[in-house]
Amino acid sequence: MADIKDPENTILMELKGGTVTIELLPDVAPQHVERMKTLARAGAYDNVAFHRVIDGFMAQTGDVQHGNMEKDYNPRGAGTGSSEHPDVPAEFSKIPHARGSLGAARSANPNSANSQFFINFKDNDFLNGQYTVYGQVTSGMEHVDALTKGEPPANPDRMISVKVAADA
Repeated sequence: MADIKDPENTILMELKGGTVTIELLPDVAPQHVERMKTLARAGAYDNVAFHRVIDGFMAQTGDVQHGNMEKDYNPRGAGTGSSEHPDVPAEFSKIPHARGSLGAARSANPNSANSQFFINFKDNDFLNGQYTVYGQVTSGMEHVDALTKGEPPANPDRMISVKVAADA
């Protein structure tokens, strides 16, 4: 496991291949970080599918409304839902969409991010300034790379559990 500098702002995401450690960026995107920690602490991300995994681009997950593979899973609806919390306004920064960065998924409206996010497989500079970056994978990226690809994948992988490191 990676050296955890700030357990309160570190996410431990359990995938089938192992643990992915994500360092959150509260100084860059405090509202997005707070939302992720709120949902993680509520267990909302547990068993949620990676509903959109594009090879050479990114892996998207976090639809807590339609993506829970243990409760009311809706493969057609996965990617269209959110949480019971209000949307989070954009928190754009100079942080690039580099390999392993965590970006806020949203609709065409920049202020529509809610629960969904994506992890970049490679540097995706064309997303810079368009989507909020609020975290960086510090270990376990190989587990993200191994996710089943597809839009949606025929047999999607899931986040088995998502925890704030301070609570683990």
